[in-house]
Amino acid sequence: MKFTIHRDHFVQSVQHVSKAISLRTTIPVLTGIKILATSEGVTLTGSDSDISIEAFIPKDEDDQQLVEIVEEGSIVLQARFFADIVKKLPEETIEVIVTDNLTTTLKSGSSEFNLNGLDPEEYPRLPDIEEENIFKLPTDLLKNIIRQTVFAVSTVETRPILTGVNWMIEDSTLTCTATDSHRLAMRHAKVETNSGELSFSNVVIPGKSLNELNKILDDTNQWIEIIVTDNQILFKGKNILFFSRLLDGNYPATKNMIPNHSKTSVTLDTKKLTQAIERALLLSRDGKNNVVNLKTMADGNIEITSVTPEVGKVTEDIDCINYSGEELRISFNGKNIIDALKVIDSTEVQIDFTGAMSPFVMKPLEHEYMLHLFSPVRTY
Repeated sequence: MKFTIHRDHFVQSVQHVSKAISLRTTIPVLTGIKILATSEGVTLTGSDSDISIEAFIPKDEDDQQLVEIVEEGSIVLQARFFADIVKKLPEETIEVIVTDNLTTTLKSGSSEFNLNGLDPEEYPRLPDIEEENIFKLPTDLLKNIIRQTVFAVSTVETRPILTGVNWMIEDSTLTCTATDSHRLAMRHAKVETNSGELSFSNVVIPGKSLNELNKILDDTNQWIEIIVTDNQILFKGKNILFFSRLLDGNYPATKNMIPNHSKTSVTLDTKKLTQAIERALLLSRDGKNNVVNLKTMADGNIEITSVTPEVGKVTEDIDCINYSGEELRISFNGKNIIDALKVIDSTEVQIDFTGAMSPFVMKPLEHEYMLHLFSPVRTY
């Protein structure tokens, strides 16, 4: 195999596929990146047991030659060294030469590296996915959906299904739900389907996969195709394929958790609420529970307090834009509220309480495609 390639495109693709590689794998060939050179261009692949990423660099793009193929072929190179080497090579082009004994030479300007390659025939094939359940949405919308849900997945492996985000489609509407059993984030989005009858309800994508996908997607309005099977999901973007396994098991029926009434409702300025809770947490950040107390006041405002006996107490009043219903005292995990406020994308939020010991709902006022649910904290 022999080809010359544009360095910047090579580096970016290597970085993308490296995100799928785990150095803890027991299969030696999976610690490497597979490089395949054909008459069309160069394909790079990285994989572990959960994620596989394939990046393609075409011969030509936008009237610019990116790759010159002299001899087709393939090789697997150790990701740990190879990724660092291509990033630091000096010139705009890199020459890659593989000999019969898998020795690989990387040349750029006056630099030359010789690496021992691995047999590409031992590299596992990527999943062969039947393209039946297909839908698509703009890449920037997908990035927003991930950002607005994945933070709420569980980081504890005791209930593995909760470490993922549940996706379901009904009536061309995608609903994404994440919960760690203390909080819940839900996001709706309209999607385009290959048939109006597409529907599924228990597709649970690992939070780790979605975080890695989010890192490699460009913030553009280009469409990305998404293909779902029984145990895999594939995201097809421009010159990139991202495969992820799905989590086994049934996701909890979260629709039933969301109250449809309220006893107390307040509308608040998002920024003021965020800053008040951040200040309240200054005294409790060494504790694990991040407890903040909220109390409605006779003048229609709310009072935020936080008490750490060995440190002190903070009290702050916040003006309500709107207030209705019964008086209320409630305690909650302030960090969970801040996580949600950071992704809610609205200058005002409405919080609906159904009682001091019942879950409460927070939603943006400027749009209706998102809501957050929180469990209160017992403080006695």
